[in-house]
Amino acid sequence: MSPAHIFKRQHKIHFSECDPAGIVFYPQYFVLFNDLIERWVDTLMPDGYHGVIGARRMGMPTVHLEVDFNAISRFGDQVWLELEVVRVGGKSITLAWRCTGAGGEVRMAATQTIVMTSLDTHLAIPVPDDLRAAMERGPAPACPEKGASNDSDHRSAATSAPAGRSYPETTV
Repeated sequence: MSPAHIFKRQHKIHFSECDPAGIVFYPQYFVLFNDLIERWVDTLMPDGYHGVIGARRMGMPTVHLEVDFNAISRFGDQVWLELEVVRVGGKSITLAWRCTGAGGEVRMAATQTIVMTSLDTHLAIPVPDDLRAAMERGPAPACPEKGASNDSDHRSAATSAPAGRSYPETTV
């Protein structure tokens, strides 16, 4: 893929994502990144993630996951969740995940391999041509609306917001 396809979303760490010490309980990162993948596919495909999984009966299970936890995230922290398309193969997609703090420090990083499957046969199938083309093209950027909250679905083509303004989601 050229240029790099990156999808970013700002996220505030919630109480429900933390353990009694007030830091993210590590399995919650997997939930956060699964949600990020759903939002990303929603921006790529006309019928979104639901259309791929539900209507077309295609699965996107994880078959390999390699993770490094570098620093803690605390209840209330503002972080960036980011995924980057590393490779689109015949039947698989490799993504790089990163959770970074406001200062840019990497708190968690992972490499994930997803395989496309038929939900009827549970066998691997080719990455659909329209999904492949959408990943190569990337989501269509849109400017955030005034007063958009951190959990909205607005997109921006910029990688960082002007001073005093944060963009909830960004695609590069």
